[in-house]
Amino acid sequence: MHTILKREQLSEQVFRIRVVAPLIAEARQAGQFVLVQVDTEFGERIPLTIADADAEQGWITLIFQAVGGTTMRLAALQEGDAVPAILGPLGTPTHVEQLGHVVCVCGGIGAAPMYPIAQAMKAAGNRVTIILGARNHDLIILQEEMRSLADDLILVTDDGSAGRKALVTEPLKELCQAPSPPDLVVAIGPPIMMKFAVETTRPFAVRTVVSLNTIMVDGTGMCGGCRVTVGGQTRFVCMDGPEFDGHQVDFENMMKRLQSYKTQEDAARHTCKIGRNP
Repeated sequence: MHTILKREQLSEQVFRIRVVAPLIAEARQAGQFVLVQVDTEFGERIPLTIADADAEQGWITLIFQAVGGTTMRLAALQEGDAVPAILGPLGTPTHVEQLGHVVCVCGGIGAAPMYPIAQAMKAAGNRVTIILGARNHDLIILQEEMRSLADDLILVTDDGSAGRKALVTEPLKELCQAPSPPDLVVAIGPPIMMKFAVETTRPFAVRTVVSLNTIMVDGTGMCGGCRVTVGGQTRFVCMDGPEFDGHQVDFENMMKRLQSYKTQEDAARHTCKIGRNP
């Protein structure tokens, strides 16, 4: 059992919880994730990135959007309650090295998994530019945390209610067109955002890494639920990822697979309300 030490609501549907998990906190590296199960008898397992951790104090931070049955149940838990099962750290850690200029492109909730990656890239001696995007001002998360570590923070919203009125691809293209383009772009967010970020960098041959969040069950690659096509080959996000060369990812196939359980997801969403179990 993993006791919740702190719970915050970052936006209408986004929550941040700090939970006791000393072994995970000690072992985790940037880019890794955990599988969380709220109902240990019948519940699903959902992958959540470890947004932060403290090995000495023995806690990890999870940030999630309450959009489905499991995340709604997780959002209903309060400080002092316990998350029954957290498995991890899982996945291949981010490859961190001193490259020069790293651009981190975050779309919405993608800021959560990006935060530890940006931290690690900065600690490795890179110049870090962060493009933080959301549909509107109310959906922006981790703005101050990102500002504190970025050399340059570019804030964009679809409606112009905060920062610049633009999609994340607009400033990304400008950076790629500069006399000294980025040495690496890391893009995390909704699949459609990552797809267009990749297409933005492709003409400039700027290396682009994406972090994929797919359907997962066991986290070992045995169930096959998280399989994606990368460079014409089948890969498993839980074992081979979650990070891949964005220019090689078949996003169309991945987005179709994400709809596999839409009927069941819709049913769970309709029967579950934040603050109570169905």
